Amino acid sequence: MHDRICFIIGAGEVDPDLHIDLQDGDLLIAADAGWQTARRLGLTPHLVIGDFDTLPAPTDHPNTIVLPCEKDVTDMRAAVDLGLERGYCRFALYGGTGGRLAHTLANLQLLDFLSQRHCRGFLIGDGTVSTAVTDGALDFPAGMSGYLSVFCNSGTARGITLTGLKYSLTDGTLTGSEALGVSNEFTPSPAHIKVAHGTLLVLWRGDNVDEPLLRTL
Repeated sequence: MHDRICFIIGAGEVDPDLHIDLQDGDLLIAADAGWQTARRLGLTPHLVIGDFDTLPAPTDHPNTIVLPCEKDVTDMRAAVDLGLERGYCRFALYGGTGGRLAHTLANLQLLDFLSQRHCRGFLIGDGTVSTAVTDGALDFPAGMSGYLSVFCNSGTARGITLTGLKYSLTDGTLTGSEALGVSNEFTPSPAHIKVAHGTLLVLWRGDNVDEPLLRTL
């Protein structure tokens, strides 16, 4: 089923009122200190993974993977890899923003990583939802509101079309060194974002997100 989601809770800031409605087939992974956040939220992860360099690993969870502190991937990336190994292709990442800027940037790059493997990742935090699309399209339903921004995170993105937004674009080009797509706005109409070649990073206000949208976008 393509709408199964691998939810990952990282060590960054998470809305204390966050509610995750796990459906049949969903997977919940806690990355490093994210396992403490999960417990505060009343959630029991299926898996816990991390190097636990700043806190002890949980001793009462049967599915805990302890990684070496010196490694080539972040704990969040290791959690994503676990989800991929288990056949998931849709990810919702929480606790991936609000801490060290380097980790936020690494998690934005994770969205590119997933998109270029024909998967969809969402980074949710700081009042913003981010995702990426490669050689494809995103379709937002009518009724969305607020700001939406489109960036080329790396390389060059060509054949960009934006419709249903305040500022439209036809067959445009963006590079990683310009911000032409910042601060666009939803309109009452459905919004369509398409890129023919390359990868786009798309960000919008976090009050415009619910799990049905994460399962279908």
